[in-house]
Amino acid sequence: MNPRPALYALGIRYGLDGAAMQRLFLLVDAEPPGLRHRLPLGMGIVSAALAGFGLILWIAANWDALGRMGQFALLQGWLLLSCLGAFFLQQARPIFGLAAFLSIGTLLAYFGQTYQTGADPWQLFAWWALLSFPLALAVRSDVLWTPWALVMLSAIALWEQTDNPARGGEGNQAYLLAWFSAGLVMVWLSPPLRFLSGAGLVSLRTATTLTVLLILLTALSGLFKDPMGSAYGFGLSVLGGAFLLLLHPRLFEIGTLSAIVLGLDTLLVAGLARALLKDLMRRADAGDLIGIFLFLGLAAALILAGSVAGLLRLARHRREALS
Repeated sequence: MNPRPALYALGIRYGLDGAAMQRLFLLVDAEPPGLRHRLPLGMGIVSAALAGFGLILWIAANWDALGRMGQFALLQGWLLLSCLGAFFLQQARPIFGLAAFLSIGTLLAYFGQTYQTGADPWQLFAWWALLSFPLALAVRSDVLWTPWALVMLSAIALWEQTDNPARGGEGNQAYLLAWFSAGLVMVWLSPPLRFLSGAGLVSLRTATTLTVLLILLTALSGLFKDPMGSAYGFGLSVLGGAFLLLLHPRLFEIGTLSAIVLGLDTLLVAGLARALLKDLMRRADAGDLIGIFLFLGLAAALILAGSVAGLLRLARHRREALS
């Protein structure tokens, strides 16, 4: 689409002179800030992901032809090549680092599938996160810290599911330890430790969103299951404490705070629904239930609107304090 006819129409409508029109054309034709850096990086990330995925498909297609040693040699060679590229090519270090990160996961999955170790799924993700941690620490980029957070929190969630009370686990100890471990991931990726990790906002927000989701699933399960009823109260307390902690100027980050507030809103609305609907479904008529659901909808809308207004006010105060 050519924007020049529309710009000429704007110039005629508002009576712009030649100099003003020239400035308007410069604004439209100007390159977006950071495009020269972000576009090659983005294309490199996509290329690394597609190359790793293609390697997996190629091995699967030639499963019988390669043999076990050939398959292992190919995967290890790809890992070695990616690590060497990350070490020697500084400009492309995040891209080769991502390729190496995916190679580690592929190699672990192939090892477990070949030798049938009998390990739980969470152990695969845990070893993947552990072995790739030095790589992410060396690359110091969100390109690696973001998938690392995803893998690490997947390991924590799968471990908690393995030790779920319904399956004979440790109950409160299991999910509290899982929440604590997820919180440590958030702390590691937080701004105060950025000088060590090199992580940015994308990885922090990813870790926060997944942690809030982990807490929500356990707390909501505890809300509607008597054996885990305490999980709901713990969930509210943990998210509320995290919200207060993130109000500190050094920790304030609007994306992270928004994820936590959304989790708090969800738990509050769910608790209100539980209180109103408890022992009512069996004896209430349709009119009562419609009124209750209407009240719940209005309450949820008010809670969400109040949360958004409060977050906007906090963000405004933060900008004013920094300016």
